[in-house]
Amino acid sequence: MFIDIRSRLNEADIQELLGWSVFPDPERLKQAITLYAQDTHRLFGYESEGEVVGLIGYHAVDGGTIEIDHIAVAPTERYKGFGRGLILELLELEKPDVLIAETDEEAVDFYRSSRFTVESLGELYPGTERFRCTYYAEDEE
Repeated sequence: MFIDIRSRLNEADIQELLGWSVFPDPERLKQAITLYAQDTHRLFGYESEGEVVGLIGYHAVDGGTIEIDHIAVAPTERYKGFGRGLILELLELEKPDVLIAETDEEAVDFYRSSRFTVESLGELYPGTERFRCTYYAEDEE
């Protein structure tokens, strides 16, 4: 079940899950929590058997484009389709024309396998190549 979890940001299990999307860096986790406390950003979770096993945070860039800010699935639940399910639920809920995300080499194959177009942005941070991932919803019609 896809549920709004913004009101649960103070819960340890939600913070732990969000932490996986920022590579358990306490400062970046604090920034992410602050981000979702704002009305401009939304945070949804995927609940399975009464437990939130994945989350996706995003914001509208313009009328037809949504940017994914964070996506995470609990390590014990990975490779079961929850990540792709979060994207599909987001597409169904918001009906964007375009979905975009920026990621690193570790997650780029996930986006590629989820039908995103991937382009390198180069080394935006020393030693870390970043990628822009774009999903065109109208291609699915």
